[in-house]
Amino acid sequence: MRRVALVTGASRGIGAAVARRLAADGCDVAIGYCRAEEAALALAAELSAAGCRAEAFRADVASAAEVRDMVDKVLQKYYQIDILVCSAGVAWQGLFGDTTEEIWRRIFAVNADGTYRCCRAVLPGMLHRKSGRIVTVSSIWGLAGASCEVAYSASKAAVVGLTKALAKELGPSGITVNCVAPGVIDTDMNAALSRADREALEEETPLGRLGTPGEVAEAVCFLASERASFITGQILSPNGGFLT
Repeated sequence: MRRVALVTGASRGIGAAVARRLAADGCDVAIGYCRAEEAALALAAELSAAGCRAEAFRADVASAAEVRDMVDKVLQKYYQIDILVCSAGVAWQGLFGDTTEEIWRRIFAVNADGTYRCCRAVLPGMLHRKSGRIVTVSSIWGLAGASCEVAYSASKAAVVGLTKALAKELGPSGITVNCVAPGVIDTDMNAALSRADREALEEETPLGRLGTPGEVAEAVCFLASERASFITGQILSPNGGFLT
């Protein structure tokens, strides 16, 4: 029986790579997106053409009502959710003194609260079946902190704490909860980097380059697979040696 995966933030970047990898592993995929409808629909069509049952579902994970509606629609379509990947995220760079309350709240609403909302929405079904895989997506900055990215770093650190605590709570129910904390990855989120900044980050990375979304997807899909059945509460950080 094919497993069903819900991937948030799946219209591009890491989320899209995860959706493709899960489909290749034989999963049916619910593609969660917020604004990039055209890209999400194109990905759904691509995966469907390859033999995967795939459909796009819109929700701003900053909204509890929209998350509940998205999960309800996924369940109506697929009947259950075996895997949840919380990949939706936003970033902002600037001095801490310039970080307004509005910016702070928006970053936490998506990165930390969005993860909480998605986990909470899928849990009833997983608890009923006493099985499930939850994979959250943090960042190396959630582990080490980044100058001029205090709000982002704090929100991603919250995801790490949520993962570790929830894994302990859900372990007796047969549900694993793990986190992938990528290093600097070549995605749209980092497209605004200047050439000098990019080269500096490549130089700081022992492997000498930025990571790819596909490499992060490999880590996510491993944790979502049966190969990781005895792994829970762990942080896997594909970062090219940037942080050890």
